[in-house]
Amino acid sequence: MAQSDLVITPVSGKSDLKAFIDLPWRLYANDPNWVPPLKAEVKELLTPGKNPFFGHAEAQYFLARRDGRVVGRISAHIDHLALQQPVEQGMGPGTGNFGLFEAEDEATGKALIATAEDWLRAKGMTRVLGPISLSVWEEPGLLIAGHDHPPTVMMGHNSPAYQPMIEGAGYVPVKQLKTYDLDITKDFPPLIQRIVQSGEKNGRIRIRKVDKKKFDQEAAIILSILNDAWGNNWGFVPITDAEVAHTGKKLKPIVFEDLIMIAELDGEPVAFMMTLPDLNEAIKPLNGSLFPFGFIKLLKWLKKPDCRTMRVPLMGVVQRLQSSRMASQLAFMMIEYIRRNANAHYGSTRGEIGWVLDDNQGMNAIADAIDSKVNKIYQIYEKPL
Repeated sequence: MAQSDLVITPVSGKSDLKAFIDLPWRLYANDPNWVPPLKAEVKELLTPGKNPFFGHAEAQYFLARRDGRVVGRISAHIDHLALQQPVEQGMGPGTGNFGLFEAEDEATGKALIATAEDWLRAKGMTRVLGPISLSVWEEPGLLIAGHDHPPTVMMGHNSPAYQPMIEGAGYVPVKQLKTYDLDITKDFPPLIQRIVQSGEKNGRIRIRKVDKKKFDQEAAIILSILNDAWGNNWGFVPITDAEVAHTGKKLKPIVFEDLIMIAELDGEPVAFMMTLPDLNEAIKPLNGSLFPFGFIKLLKWLKKPDCRTMRVPLMGVVQRLQSSRMASQLAFMMIEYIRRNANAHYGSTRGEIGWVLDDNQGMNAIADAIDSKVNKIYQIYEKPL
């Protein structure tokens, strides 16, 4: 198809925004592993004033049309907190992003990427990092391995055709994010069991469930550990109080006390592990809408999730303990306690840990020690402007 037939315009108005949101339903209509998100949540994600990301970021969305038919979409965005991060940590001054990328064909994909680059260049950016949709805390990276099974809650899925499109546009890999698959019906290897048992005998260590009645206080503890633990990680951008409050409100229905652990050492919170039931199992049949009966089905599921998979999206140990035996011991204890609870209380048989940075030696070693296997790989790319 001639590229001259293609028209790319900024999203403007409700009709364009609806078209932007709706496009994946057509592109993935025959993909059994795509999980339709709730459209209301996607709209909230994209809307300044509803998504606190826009308290420190700006974005422009674009639609590609051929003969009046929508054939692609992309976002170009700048996170001003990311611009303040050290260059050696991946973000830094001059770094903009693209994301929410979908394209029916290579010509469309190439033109959309070029359009996003032009917008970022006009804003003074000198480098592009992507795809990131929209924040590094949401759905970073392009799925390059693991297309043969559905993603878990808060993880992305895309066509395998996008990898050659993005690389053909001059992008080179800069970082991989991995997820690990774990059979949680099995006991961990004997060595790990001994480490857990040793920790249980240590009077300095306390592993406790979160108290949902003190939700805000517990969230503040977790945020404090998270910002310390992840502060030197590649791609790190601080989470604002507004984002914590917003995310907490969204996640509260799938927060269960026995699936989130806080580790205390000498009475001080020093580590946490957050586990979420895989909401994707419940929302996939809803096809993006809670009405007319989806809301009732979802409420019933949320009351007592009976799900095959649990996902560990976040885990952290304060920096002063990282690379120590204590850090790995605390991690193994939290994983083991949550494994038992997930299997016994929710009927879960599978866990997914991630995403984990490819150079996070400590977390990758922990994943290997409990016999988990990499099941998905997401790639983040960069390109100078």
